[in-house]
Amino acid sequence: MSSIEKLLDVMRQLRDPETGCAWDIEQTFNTIAPYTIEEAYEVADAIERNDLSDLQDELGDLLLQVVFHAQMASEQGSFAFDDVVNSIVDKMVRRHPHVFGDAKFANEAELKASWEASKAAERAGKSEDTSALADIAVALPALKRADKIQKRAARVGFDWPDVAPVWDKLQEETHEVQEALANDDAAAVQDEIGDLLFTMVNLARHVNVDAETALVAANNKFEKRFRQVEQLASKQQDVLSELSLSELDALWDKAKTTLGSE
Repeated sequence: MSSIEKLLDVMRQLRDPETGCAWDIEQTFNTIAPYTIEEAYEVADAIERNDLSDLQDELGDLLLQVVFHAQMASEQGSFAFDDVVNSIVDKMVRRHPHVFGDAKFANEAELKASWEASKAAERAGKSEDTSALADIAVALPALKRADKIQKRAARVGFDWPDVAPVWDKLQEETHEVQEALANDDAAAVQDEIGDLLFTMVNLARHVNVDAETALVAANNKFEKRFRQVEQLASKQQDVLSELSLSELDALWDKAKTTLGSE
């Protein structure tokens, strides 16, 4: 029995209505979906930490999620694990005609155009929604989804030609946030901050920066510096919540110096 067959058998036993695990038996696509997303993030985290041992474990956890969904689908007669595998094999072969066929591309731009055309044809075959924005996953992280929405719109010409108009739009959206704050309009503040964030993603896209990756890096940088501030305060026997803003700024500057360019 192959490794994947062993895993499929384990999943079948866990879901057996008579001898399986009560928790596994009661799960549905909806209840398992959050775990699937969580496992994908844990894979990304292991990669970020360059922990290959942990990556091996996390990839196993993610694979289990695929097997779990496939088993539930099989039980209701929708599809089985082999169908999942065959589907992705067919897709990869179809999207790489230069590898598995006779197609020739002169450069990366032609290759990318072929890839996007293949994806567009697949979307058209799956849904009656003919919008350029069709089939963008709603559950994506907001920054990533904003980036995908903008890229799809750009493919049909709905985009600024360069970064200059984006700067103008950014200033406009910043001003509108300030106006909403001045008017003490909570709903408008939320709306305008959303527009500002969407424009920031547009700026990142125009300068070839992935907004989600940039924010992850900023989060990590802040966390490292804040933890350093906590350590510095502890060495001085200070309580952060009791320090003045100027004292906190001094600790922050010291933390930045200590950590260097991290």
